[in-house]
Amino acid sequence: MESGQKQMEIQVMFPDHLKGGVYSNNMSVAHTREEFVLDFLMVAPPAGSVTARIILSPGHVKRVVSVLAENLRKYEEAFGIIRAAEEPAGKIGVN
Repeated sequence: MESGQKQMEIQVMFPDHLKGGVYSNNMSVAHTREEFVLDFLMVAPPAGSVTARIILSPGHVKRVVSVLAENLRKYEEAFGIIRAAEEPAGKIGVN
């Protein structure tokens, strides 16, 4: 924020149907010059389904990656190092 700018508070509505969230154990990422598409999946062989699709601008992806890295660092400081999950076997195709 530039000096002299007043910080504005924004009230965000949280719709009831989203409060429970969705579970994802896999993710697929695609991009064009203008946007990134993140498909969050719930895969339980032999099938899977997309539980959420998020479309972001490249600039916002940079901010998301930064805030995730910072929160991961804080989590590991509090609870210990997280071991990376194994890559799932096989190839997942999203239709």
